[in-house]
Amino acid sequence: MEKTTQIYGIRAIIEAINANEALDKIFVQKGLKSDLFRELENLARKKGISISYVPVEKLNRLTKNNHQGVVANISPITFHNFEELVESVIQKKEAPLFLLLDQLSDVRNFGAIIRTAECTGVDGIIIQKKGAAPVTADTIKTSAGAAFKVPIAKVNHIKDAVHYLQASGVKIIAASEKTENTIYDVSFKEASAIIMGSEDVGISPSILKAADHTAKLPLLGEIESLNVSVACGVFLYEAVRQRLA
Repeated sequence: MEKTTQIYGIRAIIEAINANEALDKIFVQKGLKSDLFRELENLARKKGISISYVPVEKLNRLTKNNHQGVVANISPITFHNFEELVESVIQKKEAPLFLLLDQLSDVRNFGAIIRTAECTGVDGIIIQKKGAAPVTADTIKTSAGAAFKVPIAKVNHIKDAVHYLQASGVKIIAASEKTENTIYDVSFKEASAIIMGSEDVGISPSILKAADHTAKLPLLGEIESLNVSVACGVFLYEAVRQRLA
């Protein structure tokens, strides 16, 4: 899988973008200034594809081939259109359950969350185009193949997705320790979307402010937080518990 999800060379990557291949991230050697590179850079920005500027040593570790200073990862899955996904699910289900991931960066955490999402009947996962963990071979492996089963959509900004879901009648519940409410104080029985934040800083303040409800997990030990994939699992299974009650 690793070999089939990586391409290299400036022109090859330009052609991949023009062919609407699902590129997760482009790694670019620092200091590139050619006209062809600028064409690639402009095209990637128009398409909302994340670019990471790295030393040449990083690229040499990614591939031993003649990369011309550029390596890209192609996602092994097909991403869904966000608005079409939401509308399709809402038409079919009275109380859908969505999951939004705000800047989650670890591919294994992402894979573990996708696996739990599939097991708990999540109707769609929404991530941000830039800054989010890519779907890699490690993601697929950690998800136990669930990445091929749960619809995943990319958006320019999670906050825009929040507003769209709210306008569609979906309640937004943000996971945050900055609240007095626990997950047992919030109802997940209606159409809901749970937001989980990044591993290091959690949910961004603007998105937290836009949520309808915030909820935390009760922590009885000395450690102040759980791994995000574990915390997400607890939130999702509380939603399942309430809906089956």
